[in-house]
Amino acid sequence: MARKKLIAANWKMYKTPAEAKAFFTEFLPLVAAQTRDEIAIFPSPVLLPGVIEAAKGSNVAIGAQNIHFAEEGAYTGETSVGQLIAIGGTHTLIGHSERRQYFAETDEIVNKKLHTALKHGIIPIVCIGEVLAEREAGKTESVLKTQINGAFAGITAEAAAPIVIAYEPVWAIGTGKTATPEMAAEAHAIVRAEVAKLLGPAVANAMRILYGGSVKPDNASALLNQAEIDGALVGGASLKADSFKAIASY
Repeated sequence: MARKKLIAANWKMYKTPAEAKAFFTEFLPLVAAQTRDEIAIFPSPVLLPGVIEAAKGSNVAIGAQNIHFAEEGAYTGETSVGQLIAIGGTHTLIGHSERRQYFAETDEIVNKKLHTALKHGIIPIVCIGEVLAEREAGKTESVLKTQINGAFAGITAEAAAPIVIAYEPVWAIGTGKTATPEMAAEAHAIVRAEVAKLLGPAVANAMRILYGGSVKPDNASALLNQAEIDGALVGGASLKADSFKAIASY
């Protein structure tokens, strides 16, 4: 089964509304004819309404960097899935390594958020990956399996179709270090095999697994032409229209 690649931009805590608007003015014409792959951009929460308006009618989807697992409630500083849907957001990141590292997100929390996203028709990108000490200790496979099993607890094969996984070796995020294409493909194969155990081979073969971790125009082609890599989750290189366009046009 051919999997349509997804090229996603995580803007993290960058850009003002004016800078975001300027980005879209430059970026959208560059990718207007792009049909081979899907493109999605994940700005910070205060940018979402303006960015969704700027992308309206284009081939670029917009998502949140985070959602809360509760549908509403007294959770100061959080964004509900209903709020995201109301302004036109279609995707969300879940369990990014920075959320895990700085905000104490556990596999259990990731799982609860995943259930909420699927219940409401939001496309979730579930982020997993090992830190440097785990890779050096030979624990990459066990870490990825643990994160997949934790995130997917209680998820049925019937409900799993919208899920996207982003494999991001934590040691490669924002460091300039990148997993070789072969290292990334090997990790993706481990993830796909684990999904097959949990949800069956048909679901695993259809599920998109993105690579993230210092993806740049000069390494995008080598990574994205690996059969096991179904797209990219791009950080710093997505902040400039020309460099993100170059990645999307690998």
